[in-house]
Amino acid sequence: MIAIIDYDTGNLRSVCNALDRIGAQYCLTDDPSLIAQADRVLLPGVGEASSAMQKLQERGLCDVIRNLKVPVLGICIGMQLMCRHSEEGNVDCLGIFDADVRKFEADPAAGVKVPHMGWNSLVDLKTGLFDGLADGDFVYFVHSFAADVCEDTVAVSENGRRFSAAMRKGNFYGAQFHPEKSGEVGEKILRNFMNL
Repeated sequence: MIAIIDYDTGNLRSVCNALDRIGAQYCLTDDPSLIAQADRVLLPGVGEASSAMQKLQERGLCDVIRNLKVPVLGICIGMQLMCRHSEEGNVDCLGIFDADVRKFEADPAAGVKVPHMGWNSLVDLKTGLFDGLADGDFVYFVHSFAADVCEDTVAVSENGRRFSAAMRKGNFYGAQFHPEKSGEVGEKILRNFMNL
């Protein structure tokens, strides 16, 4: 059973729909005991980092997440919250990934837009999350902030600067993009997560 952490940050319906398409069993919950007992955990989310961290803290979920031993996948802001610090709201995050999250700088002359929205390619793919995929495969992004490339980076994309499109440390994985909105490539990534 996959526990999808429900901490009032939206976007859960599309995640549930994607899991339905691949036949995964899941529950939406903010119950620490259910999360701790799950076989897999998803930390999705859209919104603003400091308020999202506050919601995790209010529910007593920060240490629960940090102490998980099963595969965990943070999606979009979920991955950002697994980093050390975010410029968005100047907030300390969960500190699982050794990276800081910084805002993109728009450069209209160079075609760099903020937010970074739409399809972009992944390169430098590592880990089983990307089994069966190739450098250059496209996924769907919607974000204005991104983690720097670091030793935990397992996929890279670019929007004015190279950034961590995906990260991994031990049993913790993160996707800055939205696999649930990334068509067949995203479904493959979710299936790979199920098989980790």
